[in-house]
Amino acid sequence: MFQKRTVVFGGKDWVMIWLYAIIVIIGLLCIFSVEYKTNDDFFKSLFEFKKNYSKQFLYLGLCIILATFILLTDSKFFTATPNLLYILGILMMVATFVVGKNVNGSKSWIPLGFINLQPVETCKIFTALALAKYLSRNDTEFHKTRSQLIAAGICFLPIVFSILQNETGLALVYFSFLLPMYREGFPPGYLVAGASLGILLVITLLFPPLTLIIALSVIAIVCIYFMRRKIKRNKGLLLVVIGTWMVASLFVGVAVPFLFKYVFQKYQADRIFSMVGRDNPFVDATTAGLEEADPNAKKAKKDKENYNVKQSKIAIGSGGVLGKGFLKGTQTQGSFVPEQHTDFIFTSVGENFGFIGSTILMLLYLGMLLRIVFIAERQRSTFTRVYAYSVAGVLFFHVAINICMTIGLAPVIGITLPLMSYGGSSLITFTILIFILIKLDADRQMVLR
Repeated sequence: MFQKRTVVFGGKDWVMIWLYAIIVIIGLLCIFSVEYKTNDDFFKSLFEFKKNYSKQFLYLGLCIILATFILLTDSKFFTATPNLLYILGILMMVATFVVGKNVNGSKSWIPLGFINLQPVETCKIFTALALAKYLSRNDTEFHKTRSQLIAAGICFLPIVFSILQNETGLALVYFSFLLPMYREGFPPGYLVAGASLGILLVITLLFPPLTLIIALSVIAIVCIYFMRRKIKRNKGLLLVVIGTWMVASLFVGVAVPFLFKYVFQKYQADRIFSMVGRDNPFVDATTAGLEEADPNAKKAKKDKENYNVKQSKIAIGSGGVLGKGFLKGTQTQGSFVPEQHTDFIFTSVGENFGFIGSTILMLLYLGMLLRIVFIAERQRSTFTRVYAYSVAGVLFFHVAINICMTIGLAPVIGITLPLMSYGGSSLITFTILIFILIKLDADRQMVLR
């Protein structure tokens, strides 16, 4: 028996395991606190598996089995199968168009009896492994454009299917794989260019596209004027300025309208513009005309768009410094916050445990992220290092966006809070991601490829 214990737990990073366990337990308590009523029979509701907290308890049991299985698996399995698993993940995403179940307007779920599997979630595991496999190959020359494009293709192919499934929020998560690519030598200039376009996208929320194009033209002319002497010596600078102006103008005038009209769902676009106090300028002319004709309908529409975040902020704010106490949250117990057991689970933390509890939770997530980076940097194997940074990127994106969503600093795009939000797909995905890392780290003396 002792030998079996050593095989399963020997050499494993117990800091990561304890951080995982603590966050999952907090998540269970929060799901319980928003659904349990004082007149409920606790044991009966727990074992009937009709309540969300009882289902989450069942999912946790499944996760414990999966985690144990992963820790017993040979690490070489994870280096031998990434390409096959990645193809399987893509095929699963394609399969949702045929056998998928429609949930909240998104046909991205495959019903498997007691659980609905969301391939766009699980494909994050396969993408992380496939990227690690490609970047750790001896023949991969990541400083060359061809290799960079292949790596980007591995990361971003799932985005196409995610958008087609109306899962725009989860599609954005795949941009977190830029973190391991940057760590392995992805040119920072690309990231600067991407960040600049992101900033420009935010600015387009505040000003009309035509105004921005005029402003960009003025900036380009001013730059050419002040750089005229350098341009005389190097004509290439003029091409750079003109090229940058053309890209920025096309982005503002063509890409952004396309994004808000055809990529984002209408309710997502409305929420994004609502955050900055503007109406969505990219709506259908007929719809816009009807709203202008009926001011009450327009006001009701705005109130509906802001309702989730408004109730979320009320719940978090009502917790104060120390919180109202476990099972004493009036907002969450009264079901005033929509989706409070999934996307808005953080409201339960804020109301029940207050500012102190919320801070402790964020410190736990920060500790987990720092531990993952520490694990990544002590690896001999490029495969494990890339995989570790992939896990860190996905985890950070989810935590940052979800918490910002609940306090009104980011649009509501359907991002779960890792290990806490209700749902089998999300909990199982993050469990597998983390425990594969723990297993690979346990064999860090090996050079895995």
